Amino acid sequence: MGMLYLVPTPVGNLEDMTLRAIRVLKEADVVLAEDTRTSGTLLKHFDVKNRLMAHHKFNEHQTAEMLAARMEAGETMALISDAGTPAISDPGFMLVRACVERGVAVQCLPGATAFVPALVASGLPCERFCFEGFLPTKKGRSTRIAALADEARTIVLYESPYRVVKTLSELADALGADRRAAAVREISKIHEETCRGTLNELLQHFQENEPRGEFVLVVEGAGKIKKDKNKQNQTKEL
Repeated sequence: MGMLYLVPTPVGNLEDMTLRAIRVLKEADVVLAEDTRTSGTLLKHFDVKNRLMAHHKFNEHQTAEMLAARMEAGETMALISDAGTPAISDPGFMLVRACVERGVAVQCLPGATAFVPALVASGLPCERFCFEGFLPTKKGRSTRIAALADEARTIVLYESPYRVVKTLSELADALGADRRAAAVREISKIHEETCRGTLNELLQHFQENEPRGEFVLVVEGAGKIKKDKNKQNQTKEL
């Protein structure tokens, strides 16, 4: 029986690629890639010459079972996304599920992902957090944002530069303009930047400065705010 490896790739700096990841990619029978053009450039840089096959959100429903069957028959495959860890806001879950159902071994290598460094560098509590990935762009968006207002843990979101102002505005309306937050962009790249402040301050900043690069938004949870309000209420009752 073969095996599936999930291999993280750099979100920015190519030096973030691990030696183990390079070895696994070279030894796999097939490398499954979200975008063969993007991954082709990466693999060429690390002198990986294995067969490359597309596996992305538009074909994973059709190919997951077939690929899992091939691994069950003996092939070893490595799955990579354009950047970061596969299956984290990227394709991968369906293939993992298909492999698990067939008894194919699945191993995820530790490595690059965008939300962990953003969370740790935010200055907000990171012992407990909830990762929301990308918010819906249309249906269900307002409901999802409203539900975050009572989330006690630190909230982590992914966002594109084209929607970050809209998202900050909606979060400020739903969670409170004075809720502390951090906006981290271009992680592990030359122009990496972390902006910290309230949601309103971040909103004003990016209204005045055009957002560029992919964003991770880290927002303070409601836990501390609720505690402070409860203390105030208890004081008033006394």
